[in-house]
Amino acid sequence: MKPFLVLRLPLLLYHLLMVPSLGNACPKDCFCVGQDTTFCASRRDTRMPTDVPATIVKLYVFKNGIEILCEEDFEGSSNLEMLDISQNKLTKLPDGVFRPLSSLHNLDLSSNQIVHITQHSFDGLKHLERLYLFSNLIESIHPAAFDGLEQLLELKLQGNKLTTMPALKMPHLLLLDLGFNNIPSLEPYDLQTPKLESLKLGGLGLSSLNEELLGSFSNLHELDISGNHLTAFPPMLREAKGMVTLSLAGNPMGPVNWEDFEKMVELQELDISNLSLQGLPESLKQLFPHLNKLTVAENPFNCLCNLAWFPSWLRLKQIQLGRTKDTRCHFPPLNSGKELEQLGHGDFGCPTTKPVKPRIVKSTVVPPVGITTSQSTTHAVLHPKPSDNSSTKISNDPSPTPSASIEPDLRSTTCPSNICLNGGTCWLDHQGDFECICLPETSGTYCENEEEILPIEDNPTEFGIVDPEFAASGVTSSSIVLDLHRYIDMRPNIRGVRLTYRNLSGPDKRPKTLNVPPSYPEYTLRGLQPNSTYSVCASPLNEPENSTCTEAQTVSQQPLRLESPKLSTMLIPSVAILLLLILVAVAVGIACYMQKKKSKGHLDLQYDPSQLELEGVDIGALPQKQEIISCPSAVQNGGLDYEVPLMQDYCTANNNTSGLKPSYF
Repeated sequence: MKPFLVLRLPLLLYHLLMVPSLGNACPKDCFCVGQDTTFCASRRDTRMPTDVPATIVKLYVFKNGIEILCEEDFEGSSNLEMLDISQNKLTKLPDGVFRPLSSLHNLDLSSNQIVHITQHSFDGLKHLERLYLFSNLIESIHPAAFDGLEQLLELKLQGNKLTTMPALKMPHLLLLDLGFNNIPSLEPYDLQTPKLESLKLGGLGLSSLNEELLGSFSNLHELDISGNHLTAFPPMLREAKGMVTLSLAGNPMGPVNWEDFEKMVELQELDISNLSLQGLPESLKQLFPHLNKLTVAENPFNCLCNLAWFPSWLRLKQIQLGRTKDTRCHFPPLNSGKELEQLGHGDFGCPTTKPVKPRIVKSTVVPPVGITTSQSTTHAVLHPKPSDNSSTKISNDPSPTPSASIEPDLRSTTCPSNICLNGGTCWLDHQGDFECICLPETSGTYCENEEEILPIEDNPTEFGIVDPEFAASGVTSSSIVLDLHRYIDMRPNIRGVRLTYRNLSGPDKRPKTLNVPPSYPEYTLRGLQPNSTYSVCASPLNEPENSTCTEAQTVSQQPLRLESPKLSTMLIPSVAILLLLILVAVAVGIACYMQKKKSKGHLDLQYDPSQLELEGVDIGALPQKQEIISCPSAVQNGGLDYEVPLMQDYCTANNNTSGLKPSYF
């Protein structure tokens, strides 16, 4: 019996806690926990439960079907601190109905059908701290409805039908949620809440944020302005040093300027979903040192090598990625539709970087003027060149060509040992100054900075000059394929690429210009002349002066050649037989046509659908041609630029693949 009693003891204790206490009876269809908590959930009753013990502190009456409240329902409940009447069918709150609840701190009326809040709906609730009215049908609130709620800390009104807000004079309010109403503007006098820490304004239809309003909150830590019509980053937020949670999702802000976030060093949660982002800069690692949750869903990401750092950074820093199912790649086709978080480093198509070994030269030749040597040691008076981005040479060629005034071997032996870091090579000029020639993945005066630089192909293509930012990757007799991957990747905020090309071999050297959206990193120039050299320049849209150029040559048109006499003897009879069959078919066709014409009384209805429409003929029953969508030309209206949209639904310039919006968003 003893083991049996031991096993039954936890169950007996549970029943003792759940059954009504000896001194207080639990209301019908409810159950009580201890002396102070009563649950009356899913009772299917239109009225409040009766006979609630006076000792109850927490009363939960959610999902009952309650349709009406009266003051008598709460008589004798002066000790009640928590009242949950959510998910019922209340349509109104009678004046003074909560007056007996003088000790109430928390009131949840969410998910009912309340339409109006009167002046006296919350009379007597002097100690109320939390009021939840979200997910109702509230259309209006009396201007004095909240006047007696001076101790209120949280007010939730999201998901109603409000078009205006009464002025809130709440000196202690910390959280306010007005989201998903229809309040297109808020003025400073609307929210007189100086201690506010959390403000949620998502989905209100705001086209701007009042700077004076935001400036009145000196302790704001959480801000949600998602789903509005904001076209620019609110300038006041650039000084929000204490911001911890920020949501900008779903606003037509255009390209994100990451400098706006520089002072938000305390940010822990950030939502930048649905902002048309195609990539994320690696500087996010330093920008948000305390980030623990990031949401970037519904953005058309180009999952190329410049984004390969992102999934590993999330795992390394244990950052939670919100809405992972909606965070997918849009480009390239190989990764399209795949979840970004699930991709490995190799899935981003990063080229394998081959390490370049520096050349080691040993020589005992005499140094140039200004350098003295002894029998055992070489002493050099060296001065590094002034360092800036232009003078520090970062070469992709491991064997740069020195100037003619100093021997190449002498340049590498008269430098101090280990002066160039990370495998860099030291060279001297004719003035005795040295410079470090750095490997592709390093930079700086002494090659001290390690960075990831995409390598250039070892051998240039046979048809053109390869530029480190963009190049021609394939040609035919009438087309050139341009590889713009790197050019676009190096400019994450680029709105488009302006291509200018001209024929250097023909008499007409006038340039032709077209604009390409960044969603087409591989672009084909068509309609070119064979056996011609073309100069192609690329520049960011609206910045034609910052152009990068390359050259490519189309191949010659090859005439049809028979490879052997044997093939010719086989081909000629076959062609003759084919021509004979064609002639027979044409003759039969003509005969049938004449017979049909004769049988129909020589009526010949050859119609053009467009002409019949103009003449008023009903062609609804006639077979229709498939509609062909013609794309606008790159230059229209007398030479005015036609700006191609960044994400197109149908047409693209110059016969490139259509960029439809992915179906997984």
